[in-house]
Amino acid sequence: MPSTPSAASGAAAGATRRGRPGYDQQSVLTIAVDVFNKHGYEATSMGILAENLGITKSAIYHHVPSKGDLLRLALDNALDGLEAVLDDARASNGPADEQLEFVLRGTIQVLTERLPFVTLLLRLRGNTEIERDALARRREFDHRVAQLVDAARSEGSLRSDIDPRTTTRLLFGTINSIVEWYKPGGPISPEKLADDIILMVFHGLHSS
Repeated sequence: MPSTPSAASGAAAGATRRGRPGYDQQSVLTIAVDVFNKHGYEATSMGILAENLGITKSAIYHHVPSKGDLLRLALDNALDGLEAVLDDARASNGPADEQLEFVLRGTIQVLTERLPFVTLLLRLRGNTEIERDALARRREFDHRVAQLVDAARSEGSLRSDIDPRTTTRLLFGTINSIVEWYKPGGPISPEKLADDIILMVFHGLHSS
C-alpha cells in the first residue's frame, strides 16, 4: 500500500529524530566522559557538554534525560567490566594465587579497554547518590580482591611477612595508576603491560 504524503513525512521525521544530531547515545556518552574527566563532573554543565558535542542542549536530551544519567551510564560501563572479571569461573576456581593473577590481568584489561570510564570512576568524590552507589560497588570489588590476597597468603603462595592490607593497597595503587599514564596505542601493548605488572607483583624487581 503506497504511503500517504503525511505518513511519508512522518516516517522521514522519525528517521531524522532517530539520527539527530549525528550522534547515538554511546558516542554522546564517550564524549561526555572525556569532558567530565577534563573539567570534573560537578563543574560540567549541559551547556559545556553541548559545546563540546557541537549540538544544542535539547539535542542531548534526545539521547539521555539528564547529566546524571550520563554519569550513571559511564560508571556502569566501568563497573560492569570489573565485576564481570570476578564473575568469571576462573576467578573462583583453582589455587588462590592463580585466581588472583587472573583477576589482576582482567582488571588491567578492563582499565586499558575502558580507560576514560575507569578514570572517571577512580576520581569520584561521592557527592551524589549515583556516585555513592558506584563507590559502594567499587568497595565490594576491592574487598573481593583483598580476600583473594588473604587466601593466597594463607596458602603460602604469597609471602606472609608483609601485612595483607599493605599488599592489597600496593596492588590497587599500582593498577589504578595506569589511568594516569597509560596511553592506548602507545609502545606498551595491554598484554605487555599486564605481563610486566604480574611479573613485578609476583616476582619483584630483582633480576634472577
